[in-house]
Amino acid sequence: MAGTETTGESPKTTTAVTRAGETTEEPGKPGKPGNPEKPGKQAGQDLAGLEAGLDALDAVQIRRTSPAEVLVQKVLPPVVAVALILVLWKVLVWAKVTDDYKLPDPKLVWNALEQLWLRGELFDIVWTSVSRGLFGFLIALAIATPLGLIVARVKLIRAAIGPILSGLQSLPSVAWVAPAVIWLGLNEKMMYAVILLGAVPSIANGLVAGIDQVPPLFLRAGRTLGARGLVSARHILLPAALPGYVAGLKQGWAFSWRSLMAAEIIAKSPELGVGLGQYLENQRNNSDMPGVLLGIIMILFVGIAIELLVFAPIERRVLRSRGLLASAR
Repeated sequence: MAGTETTGESPKTTTAVTRAGETTEEPGKPGKPGNPEKPGKQAGQDLAGLEAGLDALDAVQIRRTSPAEVLVQKVLPPVVAVALILVLWKVLVWAKVTDDYKLPDPKLVWNALEQLWLRGELFDIVWTSVSRGLFGFLIALAIATPLGLIVARVKLIRAAIGPILSGLQSLPSVAWVAPAVIWLGLNEKMMYAVILLGAVPSIANGLVAGIDQVPPLFLRAGRTLGARGLVSARHILLPAALPGYVAGLKQGWAFSWRSLMAAEIIAKSPELGVGLGQYLENQRNNSDMPGVLLGIIMILFVGIAIELLVFAPIERRVLRSRGLLASAR
């Protein structure tokens, strides 16, 4: 008909009228809105983002602590604690809560330390005990490590020796001094025997506890790769049980140090020399309370120093390597 315009549409064709600046989207073409493939692609992107977020949560952010943070977090608190103890000590002396010979002034203890230094005896006394303690601990380590491996892996030996090790660990170290003197005499061998009897059970039990926490899957994987016997112990058991082993080493050092001090206090001989324990006993015999307190302070100081300088860095490194520390300190 004239003046009119007809348009024929096929059933399979879609016509879109657009305004200026708008685009026409046809379904069925990839990469455009309305594409049936978009939901699957978007889900994949969401899943990838979720996995990346979980990885970020698991990742441990490791950074080096600044010197200022070390000073505030590590050095300052113990210094403040020691200062408070000294202040309290001084206040008790001023208040005359007891006789002066029972609680001497801190200055008298400092004077006793100065006298040891001026006579050249301080280093000899400390080194006598420290060298004995460290050497005895190394011997105990060499004995307790294979013993702990055997007890942990052989059921029959564990049933026979396990309770004995636990009992020896709970036995006071001072109880071994008397038989050690009778068996070995007043000499260095007696000192090391007491150290071993105090330290070996603690180290062995710590290693056993660490091995008990090793997942069985590790051992099966090692056997699949051919790791058996000493190879499995060296490359699987010991590395996996390292946190418990280090805890046992720390406890073993504490027991060896306590055992040595007990032996030095009780056993006295010119052949043994003067260690911290013997110095403490000598001052008690002389009724020198400042010297007694100085001996106690030096024993405490050495124990804390070994813990902070030797075992604490080892423990931090082990825990950090396993992602158990939030930051490197």
